[in-house]
Amino acid sequence: MKAFRKLYDWVLSWAETPYGGPALFLLAFAEASFFPVPPDVLLIALCLALPARSYRYALIACAGSVIGGAAGYALGLTLWGSLEPIFFQYVPGFSEAHFQTVREQFVRHDFLAIFAAGFTPIPYKIFTVSAGVFNLDFPLFVIASCLSRGLRFLLVAWLLHRFGSLAKTMIDKYFNLLTILFLLLLVGGFVVIEYFL
Repeated sequence: MKAFRKLYDWVLSWAETPYGGPALFLLAFAEASFFPVPPDVLLIALCLALPARSYRYALIACAGSVIGGAAGYALGLTLWGSLEPIFFQYVPGFSEAHFQTVREQFVRHDFLAIFAAGFTPIPYKIFTVSAGVFNLDFPLFVIASCLSRGLRFLLVAWLLHRFGSLAKTMIDKYFNLLTILFLLLLVGGFVVIEYFL
């Protein structure tokens, strides 16, 4: 837990630099197409450090995530034949079985599948790349991504703007427990893909 605490303190210190926003954008962009760590970690830290900028950070995270999702869509649409072995071997949550399950979800519930992946801990990147591979309607994909990612990040920003000092006190007091809970949610997203989709 000490390593996570040091990482949290380090990320929190970014809010005092001009690089917090760009780092959040890059993390959100990368997570939407291939990176396993969600941007919520940095978003929470930045909102706690500067609650007055919470909504700005939420919009930065949303923009990075939607643009990253579009990049994931483009990867799936244009380069999937070359990238397929790399994704299945190295990107957590990708497997042929999961991929076919996602395809079935798109056939049945295209908008809802993207919305659910964007709002919940389900790995969004699987759905962004899959949407390109299965040639989901791109405007529909963008609208679902904007709504789901926007709601998710704005909800986090609102909570931290409203209860910033209390939230910081609670995080400081229960840091170990919250770290375990966050990791369980992250793993839970992959479990949902593995066993329920």
